[in-house]
Amino acid sequence: MVDITVKELKKSYEDGKDILDGLSFTIHEGEHVGILGKNGCGKTTLFKLIIGDLSKDSGEISIAGGKRMGLISQIPTYLDGYTVEDVLKTAHERIYETESELEALTAKMSAGDDSADTLSRYDKCQTRFEAMGGYDIDFRRNSVANGLDIPPPMRARLFTQLSGGERTRVNLARLILEDTDILLLDEPTNHLDLKATQWLEEYIAKFRGTVVSISHDRWFLDKTVRRCIEISDGKAEFYSGNYSFYVEEKQRRFDERMKQYEKNQAKIDQLQKAADDLHLWAFMGSDKLHKRAFSMEKRIEKLKTVDRPHVDRKLKAKFVTRDFSGDEVLLAEGLTKGFGGKPLFDNLDLLIEGKERIGLIGDNGAGKSTLLKIITGEEMPDSGYMRKGPSVKLAYLPQIIHFAHPQRSLYDTMIYEENCSPQDSRDRLASFGFVGEDVFKSVGTLSGGEQSRLRLCMLMRRGVNLLILDEPTNHLDIASREWIEDAVSDFEQALLFVSHDRWFIERFATRIWDLSDGKITDFVGTFSQYQEHKQRQEVLSQPPVSETKEKTPPPKKTNAKTDSKRKAKLEREIEKLEDDIETLSSKEQEFASDYIKLMEFSDEKAALGLQLEALYSEWYSIT
Repeated sequence: MVDITVKELKKSYEDGKDILDGLSFTIHEGEHVGILGKNGCGKTTLFKLIIGDLSKDSGEISIAGGKRMGLISQIPTYLDGYTVEDVLKTAHERIYETESELEALTAKMSAGDDSADTLSRYDKCQTRFEAMGGYDIDFRRNSVANGLDIPPPMRARLFTQLSGGERTRVNLARLILEDTDILLLDEPTNHLDLKATQWLEEYIAKFRGTVVSISHDRWFLDKTVRRCIEISDGKAEFYSGNYSFYVEEKQRRFDERMKQYEKNQAKIDQLQKAADDLHLWAFMGSDKLHKRAFSMEKRIEKLKTVDRPHVDRKLKAKFVTRDFSGDEVLLAEGLTKGFGGKPLFDNLDLLIEGKERIGLIGDNGAGKSTLLKIITGEEMPDSGYMRKGPSVKLAYLPQIIHFAHPQRSLYDTMIYEENCSPQDSRDRLASFGFVGEDVFKSVGTLSGGEQSRLRLCMLMRRGVNLLILDEPTNHLDIASREWIEDAVSDFEQALLFVSHDRWFIERFATRIWDLSDGKITDFVGTFSQYQEHKQRQEVLSQPPVSETKEKTPPPKKTNAKTDSKRKAKLEREIEKLEDDIETLSSKEQEFASDYIKLMEFSDEKAALGLQLEALYSEWYSIT
């Protein structure tokens, strides 16, 4: 069954310039599809056309009948006074309506109405209520809120008091709770930390409905989509795999087109030489050869209609590094910092040595950016000691960029702040994708991603040997992220960075600092190796498995009376374990908003489940 059909879709914002120019594709029920393309290619416009926020110029958009659809970037307006909890509860409006109907029918029956019609309506209503999950809505709401880092204090706040990123998280939680059939996700990971992003990936992997994602998070795309649609020049190109498959297949197609183009050019050269020779011979007395030459020239014109394959220009810039002597780049002992009586981290001991590449990760609010500011000297620790090596020259790219003179153009900013010549200013800006009239834009009018790109351009000529980056790929499209990665990959000195971009972390980090609960876990290895290490640690930290299974002797031939006694004992033990598991399930409902308790109950249930399996195994052996 087809969920979404787009046929010959056209949309333009300027006369004569179509952002979508005959776009056509179909998405089947249950597909997980990624929409790719450069910024400005029409991805978000497509979503707005699908949900009806924009009107198309021409073409068709069809959505399967009866399907519920939700867009994450479309945040509804709620009544004044609505808290986050009220917003989350709007996802269950149909369930609450059914519950009210049940209560009304119950009241009628209590008043003596036992007619067949009332009883039938009650049975149907109760069946519908159960099918919609009416008896566990509080548990589901708490589970989703915990997964997306929406804690109880935030749920009590007014929705209007939330930041844009917080509203987006709440809206995503509401869409998930609604059991939407078609999820349209427009940059869903922009305001999520690593833990919440991983939770969302796991949710989407199990989601049976249709998911269409726009994202610059390449790791997220790899984990969540099974097909990619790239929008280029207003049309669609299809790739039957995840993002990694898309990258390889796109390059293969480019190589194939380039090979065909070069073959074409060789054929044109061959025909042109033959036509020139025929014209020459015709002038020497054989006029009929002109006709053959003209015929060849017509073939040449047809061959010339094949354009040379285009590839986006790559970043050519390179950091100017400074030689570093010695091993110790930075040493910190006993670093402690907090705000308003609330500690962020306590008694941290850190050491960065020459040419290390360290990825600093952790939940939002753990103190990562604050730690970077202490290292760069923007903040002072409450206590502790820190020193840099005598030959260390540091460069810092903050998460939020500020320029002293935002009214200046990019061109003037480079000249005045970097003390470079007009031509050097042009060349350096061009190497970071700022060309033509773009260089005369005011710095203050640039997007967040463009400001990061400009600041990085300014840092690259300062001769540094310790580079510190705070979320360097935030707000950048995939092409811009790749530009920055190409620049950073050539930097051979010490690198310390904070990032939620797991693709970036995996590419550059050879050491992981995980800041959690005020302490740093120091792991030497890549991000994926650290993830595997954490999973092994979680398995090892599980409560010990009951030795019942290990100590159970091999099956023996016993008499029926002995078997009957053992079987009865096993049944009593099985019944007790099942009661214990049921009790834990009740506690999960009771403490559904307490994430720590839920984790404890889950671990206990897992341990009891293993014991139960062992008892059932023995019970079957004597049955």
